Order: sequence, then C-alpha cells, then structure tokens
Amino acid sequence: MLGEARARTHALQDRLRSKGIELAIFTDESSIAYLAGFWGYLAVEFGRPTFFLVRPDEEPTVITPLMESEMASKMTWVKNVRGWEDSGPNRWEKVLGDAIGDAPDALWIEAGSIPAIVRNFFDEQYSSVTLNNISRTLGEIRTIKSPAEIEVMKQAGQVAGAMMAAAHQSLEVGAPEYESALAVIAAGTRKAASFLTPKGWEAFVSPLIYNLQIMQSGADTSMVHRRANTRLLKKGDPVYFCFCNMAQFKQYKLGFDRMFFVKEASDEAVKVQQAAIDAQQAALHSIRAGVTAESVAIAANDAYAAAGYTTGYRTGRSIGVAYLEAPELKIGDKTVLQAGMTFAVDGGITVDGKFGGRIGDSIVVRETGFEYLTDYPRTILYS
Repeated sequence: MLGEARARTHALQDRLRSKGIELAIFTDESSIAYLAGFWGYLAVEFGRPTFFLVRPDEEPTVITPLMESEMASKMTWVKNVRGWEDSGPNRWEKVLGDAIGDAPDALWIEAGSIPAIVRNFFDEQYSSVTLNNISRTLGEIRTIKSPAEIEVMKQAGQVAGAMMAAAHQSLEVGAPEYESALAVIAAGTRKAASFLTPKGWEAFVSPLIYNLQIMQSGADTSMVHRRANTRLLKKGDPVYFCFCNMAQFKQYKLGFDRMFFVKEASDEAVKVQQAAIDAQQAALHSIRAGVTAESVAIAANDAYAAAGYTTGYRTGRSIGVAYLEAPELKIGDKTVLQAGMTFAVDGGITVDGKFGGRIGDSIVVRETGFEYLTDYPRTILYS
C-alpha cells in the first residue's frame, strides 16, 4: 500500500502544479493515511496534531509528535519526518513554521476538518495569507478507487461478514446486548488477523476491531444509533446492528447493517423491514456507471412510496479511508457515477417509538452494474 500512497501523492503534486498551488497542508487523519501511508494513534483530540506538507516540486514532509516519529518513519514512504515536542523551543508551531518557511501568498488547508488549535495558529501567524480549501482537489483523486484499494475493501468486507455472523449467532432470549458486541469484536478481530503478517508495514496494522457497537433492540430500534447496553433480549425483539464505525481494515471503512428478529416478529415489523430491503435493492439495481447519484436515491424513494412509507435518510454515501467521502446518494447530488466508485447503500425506515427497518451494504460501481463488497442474506432474518 505504500507504493499506492506514493503514487497518489505524485498525482496530487501534478494537480497542485497545474493549479499553481505552492503548498498544501493536510491535517485530517484519513488524508494523511491516504497520501503518506501513516496514521497516528494519538491524533489531535489529545492536542497533538500531525501534518503532511505537499509542494508540487519537492519531497513532502510529515510533522508529527516526537513520541510517534519513529513509528511514523517506519510506516510511511516519506523520508522527511520531523518530530515536535510538547514544550520548549521545539513545539509544533515552531516546527510547522520552519517547514512552511517564508509566508506564501496562499496556504491550502483542509478547511472543513482542520483542528481548531491549528486554525487559530494560521489565523494568528499568517493573518495576511489567503487560506484556501484543498479538500476538493484531494477528493477528486479519492473518488475512484484503484484495484489494490478495492481488494483491501473486499478483505474489509470479509471481516465485516464474520462480525455479522457472530452478531447473528449471539442472539438469544435473555442475553444482554453487550454480549453481542463482544462477540462482534472477537470475530472481526480474528478474521482481520488472518489477513495480516507481523512484517513490514503490516506490523503496524492492528487487527483489533473497536469502537462502541451501534446496536438497538426492541422499541429502541427506532433510535438508529443507540449503542449496545445491558438490555436483555426478549422473544420477538427486532435487533439492529450497524458496523459503519467498526467495519474497517487497513484504514478502509465500510458501511454494513442488518436487522434480526429474536425467534419471531410481528407482521408490522416484517412489513417495515421488507420495505427497507426492497428500497435498498431498488437503489442497488439502478446503479451503474453513467447514472447520477440523485437517480439512485430517487429509485429508493419510489420503492418506499410504493410500500406506503417516506424516509428522511440519504440512500448512501461514498466510502474509503474516511467515514464520509463524496459524492452522496441523495436528492440534489447530480454527480455522475463512474466505475471504481465505492458506496454504502442503505434502506431505512423509522416508526417512532416502535421499531425501524434497516439494511446496508457496501458496493463498488462497475460499468454495467455493481459488485458487493459486503455479503450477508438480504431477507427477513431470525435468530
């Protein structure tokens, strides 16, 4: 993957050169992973930012906390890795300022995701410099996934499939929700580990599946993103699992959702779930290169309407190294789909205070259709 990261950076440099951009500074973890092959484990929420500086005709620079600089050097293809210290004369502001050099006419930053402490620094120290947004330029490169990226995402799909199978098998009357979450973590971790070796760059890829499990049961399935708790499962409960913040491998993040019923289900709950499945399938079977993102959402909305429902959800979102990339499958997004784009495609209905219907898969767009990256039965599912 480091060769891929280097090639992406070179492609970005070509774009910077063609647009006359002198310096782009990346601070988002997903962007740095995409370009440099490196990601930190502390990140900016600890007040310790990492930077990736790219000029069109020079070797790029990684700036990261000194405590992570050795790890960064072994994870990245970038030769120029500079560490900074929490106090004293070698703080990040000084190291970053030295790397920027004389104030340019403009700095290109990730305006929508730049940490507040970094934005404050730019506003104070470079008040006369124009700050422009580089996100769209990089986003254009990230839209189409390479064959190597898609292979990693297929592995992520297998990890997600193992997680979903464990979730399904864990459902028993009287079992607490958190036991299902533990089963998901264990199964996903073991499957991810099967793809890794303790050598080279892969030695820094942890197989551990983590983050709080999005899971609801019973009437709480109308809440969509509640986390697993101590509630005991009851016969007839709908149970919803969302892996959108957990189904990831080598920094690639998928969307994957399923609804199950504990032993049995009411006719109304089955009707809602089937409508969600049908809407997702309508969306999926409208996907191919050349159609618009909006048209996929329209296909889903028509299926909801035919079943007597409406929904306020988007139908899908682009996926990759970030949880949300562009474009989105929603009304108003007229992006034309291209082969190699990857999406999470969902069906979702909420009946407030009662239950919801949910399903979600990740796919890659092909010239004449699509290919699943995730796989689990797309039917009414019982424990």
